[in-house]
Amino acid sequence: MESSKQEVVFELPMTLRVHKDGHAERLIPAEFIHRENKYSFIQIKKGVVTEDCILSVKLKSSLSFGIRSFPLVHPFSLSCFQMDQSKDIARDVFPFLRVYKDGTIERLAGTEVSHAGLDPETGVLSKDTVIVPETGVSARIYRPNSAKGNRKLPLVIYYHGGGFFISSASDPKYHNSLNRLVAEANIVLVSVDYRRAPENPLPAAYDDSWAALQWVAAHAKEDGGSEAWLNDYVDFGRVFLAGDSCGANMAHHFALKLKDCELDHQINIQAIAMIFPYFWGKDPIGVEVTDQARKSMVDNWWLLVCPSEKGCDDPLINPFADGSPSLESLACKRLLVIVAEKDILRDRGRLYYEKMVNSEWQGTAEFMEIQGEDHVFHIHNPDCENAKSMFKGLASFINQT
Repeated sequence: MESSKQEVVFELPMTLRVHKDGHAERLIPAEFIHRENKYSFIQIKKGVVTEDCILSVKLKSSLSFGIRSFPLVHPFSLSCFQMDQSKDIARDVFPFLRVYKDGTIERLAGTEVSHAGLDPETGVLSKDTVIVPETGVSARIYRPNSAKGNRKLPLVIYYHGGGFFISSASDPKYHNSLNRLVAEANIVLVSVDYRRAPENPLPAAYDDSWAALQWVAAHAKEDGGSEAWLNDYVDFGRVFLAGDSCGANMAHHFALKLKDCELDHQINIQAIAMIFPYFWGKDPIGVEVTDQARKSMVDNWWLLVCPSEKGCDDPLINPFADGSPSLESLACKRLLVIVAEKDILRDRGRLYYEKMVNSEWQGTAEFMEIQGEDHVFHIHNPDCENAKSMFKGLASFINQT
């Protein structure tokens, strides 16, 4: 920062800095930032937008990773991105999270909460339940409001995304998109809420999510569980694992862990749906070779959540690294891998699919690439045509006989 400038009143990490004198300083090249008519910069004084508009920064696809915009809420105060002048920043994880040297963590995204209940648009009913009180692991359970106990439905155990460090099962983006998936597929769905890094470094999220799978599996036994919706509406002969981004990563690991595990005798996983799976590696592949900005960004996100000496080649994030379990042990009969054309993770998802097809795994794999879209676009815009088409594809996959 130039010493001649006055103190900073607002900063969007790695993107924009606003000084007290009104001077706006771009921190990345202007070609990476663009404005739409309804997302315009108006004169800023003392950290407040002076016109009746919303301030937002949007990134072009060359830097996006499921990032659509960063709007500021009425009355247009910039406080949600305001730097705490009294604290020193230890780590800035653009554009989601800031870690201070005193150990406090400031989340800049993925903190919104929606309440469970009846969604009148889709006719889907949801409720929250605590699974492990000691750790706070919980789940939001969904079912069609029209479901009858005499007609059992498939069960999907869903793990949400967010890089292991943002978002939750009550995030409005996930709540809205899962309502649509449940309505389209006519299923019961358990959306798992696990602890997040960096407060709870990995493998905490894996441990929590595995505990949720054990809790669900207990209901497959007589008198094994007390959750009425699982006991009354679920066909435990049709159970699926699904997730997007880091949630798809966990679904992969659990399907491997289930093989020859006692839990595998309690619950029979028919298939896995992996939506924009979060796999990574130290050495770049595909578009990562030329897209160094996003490669570095994702590297940084993984190193935040996983304190491993192996870094981005830890078997948790790189299923092909030394020490990774054999893919042929995947404990399911069918697999669906979905990637998005503009997603920096696309080539990793495609590689995973190809490795599965060429392995000794005895199941059937399907692959879907969605053109013109980026990472987890379906939660940002669940009513767009591509999202609707994806939900239909997932419903068809789940309901195959």
